[in-house]
Amino acid sequence: MVVDGEFPDKNDLHCYDGFVVSGSPCDAYGNDEWILQLCLLLQTLHSLKKKVLGICFGHQVLCRALGGRVGKATTGWDIGLRRVRIMEDLLPAGSSFLEDLSRMSPPSLSIIECHQDEVYEVPSEAKVIAFSDKTGVEIFAIGDHILGIQGHPEYTKDIVCSIIDRLLDDCCIEVREFAEKAKSGLEGADEPDRSRWEKICRNFLKER
Repeated sequence: MVVDGEFPDKNDLHCYDGFVVSGSPCDAYGNDEWILQLCLLLQTLHSLKKKVLGICFGHQVLCRALGGRVGKATTGWDIGLRRVRIMEDLLPAGSSFLEDLSRMSPPSLSIIECHQDEVYEVPSEAKVIAFSDKTGVEIFAIGDHILGIQGHPEYTKDIVCSIIDRLLDDCCIEVREFAEKAKSGLEGADEPDRSRWEKICRNFLKER
Protein backbone atom coordinates (compact mmCIF):
# COMPACT_ATOMS: atom_id res chain seq x y z
CA MET A 1 0.00 0.00 0.00
CA VAL A 2 1.21 3.52 -0.76
CA VAL A 3 0.62 4.58 2.85
CA ASP A 4 3.41 2.15 3.73
CA GLY A 5 5.65 3.51 1.01
CA GLU A 6 4.90 0.74 -1.51
CA PHE A 7 4.79 2.33 -4.97
CA PRO A 8 5.08 0.84 -8.45
CA ASP A 9 8.50 1.18 -10.03
CA LYS A 10 8.52 4.08 -12.48
CA ASN A 11 10.19 1.82 -15.04
CA ASP A 12 7.21 -0.54 -14.87
CA LEU A 13 4.39 1.98 -15.28
CA HIS A 14 3.98 1.07 -18.94
CA CYS A 15 3.03 -2.46 -17.83
CA TYR A 16 -0.17 -1.27 -16.15
CA ASP A 17 -3.46 -0.62 -17.96
CA GLY A 18 -4.85 1.54 -15.17
CA PHE A 19 -4.69 2.58 -11.53
CA VAL A 20 -7.23 3.02 -8.73
CA VAL A 21 -6.63 5.31 -5.74
CA SER A 22 -9.06 4.33 -2.99
CA GLY A 23 -10.45 6.04 0.07
CA SER A 24 -8.32 6.76 3.14
CA PRO A 25 -8.79 8.22 6.64
CA CYS A 26 -5.93 10.63 5.83
CA ASP A 27 -6.35 14.16 4.47
CA ALA A 28 -5.58 14.57 0.78
CA TYR A 29 -4.16 18.02 1.54
CA GLY A 30 -1.69 16.64 4.10
CA ASN A 31 2.06 16.73 3.57
CA ASP A 32 3.00 13.24 4.74
CA GLU A 33 5.86 11.85 2.67
CA TRP A 34 3.69 9.13 1.09
CA ILE A 35 1.02 11.66 0.07
CA LEU A 36 3.60 13.90 -1.62
CA GLN A 37 5.09 10.85 -3.34
CA LEU A 38 1.61 9.79 -4.46
CA CYS A 39 1.02 13.25 -5.95
CA LEU A 40 4.23 12.93 -7.98
CA LEU A 41 3.16 9.49 -9.20
CA LEU A 42 -0.26 10.81 -10.25
CA GLN A 43 1.38 13.65 -12.17
CA THR A 44 3.53 11.12 -14.01
CA LEU A 45 0.52 8.91 -14.79
CA HIS A 46 -1.37 11.92 -16.12
CA SER A 47 1.55 12.86 -18.39
CA LEU A 48 1.55 9.27 -19.69
CA LYS A 49 -2.24 9.41 -20.08
CA LYS A 50 -2.63 6.27 -18.00
CA LYS A 51 -6.11 5.50 -16.70
CA VAL A 52 -6.53 6.70 -13.11
CA LEU A 53 -9.72 6.29 -11.08
CA GLY A 54 -9.87 8.16 -7.77
CA ILE A 55 -12.45 7.32 -5.09
CA CYS A 56 -13.13 9.69 -2.15
CA PHE A 57 -9.59 10.42 -0.86
CA GLY A 58 -8.36 9.27 -4.27
CA HIS A 59 -10.69 11.77 -5.95
CA GLN A 60 -9.33 14.56 -3.75
CA VAL A 61 -5.62 13.72 -3.97
CA LEU A 62 -5.92 13.27 -7.74
CA CYS A 63 -7.40 16.75 -7.96
CA ARG A 64 -4.64 18.19 -5.75
CA ALA A 65 -1.85 16.49 -7.67
CA LEU A 66 -3.05 17.90 -10.98
CA GLY A 67 -3.39 21.50 -9.82
CA GLY A 68 -6.77 21.72 -8.06
CA ARG A 69 -7.55 22.71 -4.47
CA VAL A 70 -8.97 20.54 -1.67
CA GLY A 71 -9.74 21.05 2.02
CA LYS A 72 -12.24 20.56 4.80
CA ALA A 73 -15.83 20.51 3.56
CA THR A 74 -17.47 23.84 4.25
CA THR A 75 -20.67 22.08 5.33
CA GLY A 76 -18.99 19.42 7.50
CA TRP A 77 -19.37 15.65 7.34
CA ASP A 78 -21.35 14.10 4.51
CA ILE A 79 -22.36 10.58 5.51
CA GLY A 80 -25.20 8.55 4.05
CA LEU A 81 -27.07 8.04 0.82
CA ARG A 82 -26.97 10.94 -1.60
CA ARG A 83 -28.19 11.54 -5.13
CA VAL A 84 -25.59 12.71 -7.61
CA ARG A 85 -26.78 14.73 -10.60
CA ILE A 86 -24.93 14.40 -13.90
CA MET A 87 -24.41 17.46 -16.09
CA GLU A 88 -25.10 15.94 -19.49
CA ASP A 89 -23.61 18.77 -21.53
CA LEU A 90 -20.24 18.37 -19.80
CA LEU A 91 -19.79 14.63 -20.29
CA PRO A 92 -16.41 14.03 -21.98
CA ALA A 93 -16.86 13.67 -25.73
CA GLY A 94 -16.40 10.13 -26.96
CA SER A 95 -16.23 8.58 -23.50
CA SER A 96 -18.59 5.61 -23.57
CA PHE A 97 -18.10 4.83 -19.87
CA LEU A 98 -20.67 7.52 -19.07
CA GLU A 99 -22.90 7.18 -22.10
CA ASP A 100 -25.65 5.37 -20.17
CA LEU A 101 -25.98 8.39 -17.88
CA SER A 102 -26.77 10.69 -20.76
CA ARG A 103 -29.86 8.59 -21.51
CA MET A 104 -31.37 9.09 -18.05
CA SER A 105 -34.01 11.72 -17.41
CA PRO A 106 -33.07 13.38 -15.17
CA PRO A 107 -29.56 11.91 -15.21
CA SER A 108 -28.77 11.01 -11.60
CA LEU A 109 -27.54 8.11 -9.46
CA SER A 110 -27.53 7.42 -5.74
CA ILE A 111 -24.26 6.72 -3.95
CA ILE A 112 -22.96 6.31 -0.39
CA GLU A 113 -20.95 9.29 0.86
CA CYS A 114 -18.54 9.25 3.80
CA HIS A 115 -16.21 12.26 3.86
CA GLN A 116 -15.47 15.51 5.66
CA ASP A 117 -13.11 16.90 3.01
CA GLU A 118 -13.98 18.04 -0.49
CA VAL A 119 -12.66 19.45 -3.74
CA TYR A 120 -12.75 23.24 -3.76
CA GLU A 121 -11.46 23.76 -7.28
CA VAL A 122 -10.68 21.26 -10.03
CA PRO A 123 -7.54 21.41 -12.20
CA SER A 124 -7.72 23.89 -15.06
CA GLU A 125 -8.12 21.19 -17.72
CA ALA A 126 -10.75 19.23 -15.77
CA LYS A 127 -14.51 19.21 -16.18
CA VAL A 128 -16.95 18.93 -13.27
CA ILE A 129 -19.55 16.50 -14.55
CA ALA A 130 -21.63 15.84 -11.42
CA PHE A 131 -22.71 17.55 -8.22
CA SER A 132 -25.08 16.99 -5.29
CA ASP A 133 -27.00 19.21 -2.91
CA LYS A 134 -24.12 18.78 -0.42
CA THR A 135 -20.98 18.74 -2.56
CA GLY A 136 -20.19 20.85 -5.61
CA VAL A 137 -17.69 18.42 -7.18
CA GLU A 138 -19.02 14.87 -7.03
CA ILE A 139 -17.32 13.74 -10.25
CA PHE A 140 -14.63 15.34 -12.37
CA ALA A 141 -12.85 14.10 -15.47
CA ILE A 142 -9.86 14.99 -17.59
CA GLY A 143 -10.12 13.63 -21.10
CA ASP A 144 -10.80 9.91 -21.12
CA HIS A 145 -8.00 8.92 -18.70
CA ILE A 146 -8.74 10.70 -15.41
CA LEU A 147 -11.92 10.14 -13.38
CA GLY A 148 -12.57 11.25 -9.80
CA ILE A 149 -15.64 10.17 -7.80
CA GLN A 150 -16.26 11.69 -4.36
CA GLY A 151 -18.68 9.01 -3.15
CA HIS A 152 -18.06 5.31 -2.60
CA PRO A 153 -19.41 3.16 -5.48
CA GLU A 154 -18.35 0.05 -3.55
CA TYR A 155 -20.23 0.76 -0.28
CA THR A 156 -23.54 -0.72 0.84
CA LYS A 157 -25.74 0.66 3.62
CA ASP A 158 -24.43 -1.98 6.04
CA ILE A 159 -20.84 -1.07 5.28
CA VAL A 160 -21.34 2.63 5.94
CA CYS A 161 -23.28 1.93 9.17
CA SER A 162 -20.30 -0.08 10.43
CA ILE A 163 -17.97 2.76 9.44
CA ILE A 164 -20.13 5.27 11.30
CA ASP A 165 -19.84 3.16 14.47
CA ARG A 166 -16.07 2.99 14.06
CA LEU A 167 -15.76 6.73 13.45
CA LEU A 168 -17.80 7.34 16.59
CA ASP A 169 -15.67 4.95 18.66
CA ASP A 170 -12.49 6.60 17.35
CA CYS A 171 -13.90 10.06 18.17
CA CYS A 172 -13.63 11.11 14.53
CA ILE A 173 -17.33 11.91 14.82
CA GLU A 174 -17.69 13.82 18.07
CA VAL A 175 -21.47 14.19 18.28
CA ARG A 176 -23.32 10.90 18.87
CA GLU A 177 -26.64 12.41 17.80
CA PHE A 178 -25.17 13.21 14.39
CA ALA A 179 -23.99 9.61 13.97
CA GLU A 180 -27.34 8.19 15.02
CA LYS A 181 -29.16 10.54 12.66
CA ALA A 182 -26.90 9.46 9.79
CA LYS A 183 -27.66 5.79 10.49
CA SER A 184 -31.39 6.35 10.92
CA GLY A 185 -31.45 8.18 7.60
CA LEU A 186 -30.39 4.94 5.94
CA GLU A 187 -33.22 2.92 7.46
CA GLY A 188 -35.88 2.16 4.89
CA ALA A 189 -33.83 3.79 2.13
CA ASP A 190 -33.04 1.91 -1.06
CA GLU A 191 -29.55 0.55 -1.59
CA PRO A 192 -27.31 2.80 -3.73
CA ASP A 193 -27.02 2.24 -7.47
CA ARG A 194 -23.96 0.03 -7.05
CA SER A 195 -24.42 -2.03 -10.20
CA ARG A 196 -24.49 1.06 -12.38
CA TRP A 197 -21.50 2.61 -10.61
CA GLU A 198 -19.63 -0.66 -11.05
CA LYS A 199 -20.39 -0.58 -14.76
CA ILE A 200 -19.18 3.02 -15.03
CA CYS A 201 -15.91 2.28 -13.20
CA ARG A 202 -15.23 -0.95 -15.09
CA ASN A 203 -15.98 0.61 -18.46
CA PHE A 204 -13.77 3.59 -17.65
CA LEU A 205 -10.80 1.40 -16.74
CA LYS A 206 -11.34 -0.92 -19.72
CA GLU A 207 -11.95 1.76 -22.34
CA ARG A 208 -9.05 2.49 -24.66
